[in-house]
Amino acid sequence: MYQIPQLRYTNTNNFFLIAGPCAVESEYMVMQIAETLVRLTDDLQIPYIFKASYRKANRSRLDSFTGIGDEKALKILGKVRETFAIPTTTDIHTVEEAKIAANYVDILQIPAFLCRQTSLLVAAAKTQKTVNIKKGQFLSPQAMEFALKKVQAMGNPKVLLTERGTTFGYQDLVVDFRGIPQMQAFNVPVVLDCTHALQQPNQNTGVTGGQPALIASLAKAGIAVGADGLFIETHPHPSMAKSDGANMLPLQEMPTLLEKLLQIRQAVV
Repeated sequence: MYQIPQLRYTNTNNFFLIAGPCAVESEYMVMQIAETLVRLTDDLQIPYIFKASYRKANRSRLDSFTGIGDEKALKILGKVRETFAIPTTTDIHTVEEAKIAANYVDILQIPAFLCRQTSLLVAAAKTQKTVNIKKGQFLSPQAMEFALKKVQAMGNPKVLLTERGTTFGYQDLVVDFRGIPQMQAFNVPVVLDCTHALQQPNQNTGVTGGQPALIASLAKAGIAVGADGLFIETHPHPSMAKSDGANMLPLQEMPTLLEKLLQIRQAVV
């Protein structure tokens, strides 16, 4: 892994974990999830990065939850970083957001729908933060080389690529696991997003569905194929979450899942 500030256990040869709630709903909720995951990943010696979106810009419906306020949410992410001495990440959507968010997080995440947005990639690259580019649902793994090169051309070699499924019909996604080694061939770490890859978009209600019961299966397959990291959104009570509750892993299921994933990792490395 790159020199991400405060990333622990990088010498254990374990996969790294990017995990947290879909969105910053409140300081209490964020700190509760972060404390639980820090304790768990410390026990298992898994490199851990806390994730939460400070703003949800890509919503189907106008009345969907978008956030508690940008400055307030970013300060909460900064508090997580300072309190637990761990790296943090959030997604950005505009050129202006890149520099602002970079003050509070260590990794800037480029949403899948925006992975071809040149101005956004360039702005993220210029912060010299690590940039995590999610593969568009509409792109092949090989096409992600061009997104990667846009960041590298700005003198920033610190890039992660994330597989999050490919559009299948109108209301489903599938993961082609060939994409993980294909993107690793670009000599960058590759992450499997185990939650967004199980989304069921374009529902008649305007609220995205999901298949969270399959998160463990997808994660196990990803580690078996050799993914460098996993991305898992989690919440103490997914049914009560204000964003993407339909495809988040219940927080209480994380310990058992990570223990099983470490066993698979030890068997394949």
